[in-house]
Amino acid sequence: MEFAPKWIAWEITRRCNLKCVHCRSSSEAEVKGHPDFSTQEGFRMLEDIASYAKPVVVLSGGEPLLRPDVFDFARRGTECGLRMCLATNGLLVDDNICGKIKDSGIRIVSLSLDGSNAGVHDDFRSVNGAFDGVVRASGLFKKHGIEFIINSSFTKRNQEEIPKVYKLARELGATAWYMFMIVPTGRGEDIMNELISKEEYEEILDWHYEMEKNEDLMLVRPTCAPHYYRVVLQMARKEKDRPEGSKFKKRTLKFSTGGSKGCIAGQLICLIDVDGNVLPCSYFPMAAGNVHKQSFKEIWEGSSLFADLRDFKSYKGKCGSCEFINVCGGCRARAYAVSGDYLAEEPFCSYIPRKAARPAPEK
Repeated sequence: MEFAPKWIAWEITRRCNLKCVHCRSSSEAEVKGHPDFSTQEGFRMLEDIASYAKPVVVLSGGEPLLRPDVFDFARRGTECGLRMCLATNGLLVDDNICGKIKDSGIRIVSLSLDGSNAGVHDDFRSVNGAFDGVVRASGLFKKHGIEFIINSSFTKRNQEEIPKVYKLARELGATAWYMFMIVPTGRGEDIMNELISKEEYEEILDWHYEMEKNEDLMLVRPTCAPHYYRVVLQMARKEKDRPEGSKFKKRTLKFSTGGSKGCIAGQLICLIDVDGNVLPCSYFPMAAGNVHKQSFKEIWEGSSLFADLRDFKSYKGKCGSCEFINVCGGCRARAYAVSGDYLAEEPFCSYIPRKAARPAPEK
């Protein structure tokens, strides 16, 4: 199957002990109108997914450790043949939690780190002590032999921290570092003026290419930055004829989608939110269906929204005419957030496609 589900984020609760400035679901301690579903409903959904495919399933939130049955979900998913992972902010991690992570079959954990010090990270997460929680959790994971990755989100307020956060992720012992260029959805809509400009965006992706080319200790990858795959091809082509040039080696995490393409929303990945809605990705607030009303297979194969996202010929603007459409695709969630049209061109890409750059023929 060309578009098989490989990675599913599952929002098992919208409750959270942080109040991050960019939170896609506007999570906080108590979220009205979005109650947690029952354990049995969660089991049924995991079994339904496993009857169709065997993707990675990330137990997410909110803060998933706020649910006492989070490890019951991990065990049931593991029993069904799913590769279960966990996304946490680290504040609730202790020795007891680490033991449960290992016993439940969770394969890898992700932590969020948005600054190289408490001042920057805690400002981003709106809670004092959030930075210390990440550092403490990473130390406990190392102690217990739990593999973890670090996800970092950036806006203008912390973009100068990017190389410092990357360095700290290495020092903390992360298996991988994912650099997220935020999509303004949820509370992120309130910081639209903090989005990194398309020009600086390009410079950051160039920096990431040079860093990744020489990185031999930790897997690194920009996320929600699909045009990085265009940058990789452009830079590699420039270097291929240089005898002294370093060859770019694309590596992948064993619990990832493979890292071969930019935007894969609704193509290889999706999010199931706390209400049962199946969204193309974590930042795309439009439902393709609901698992309380349909099977996951029916949604994945029959959704008109997913069909649109998989039809690259229907993309508009620069994306529609770009020679890199098949490796990039532009961020569909960002296009939707900025223009209201998920098929519109990626608003934070400065590249001019060759077709678009050609002058119109004289009449």
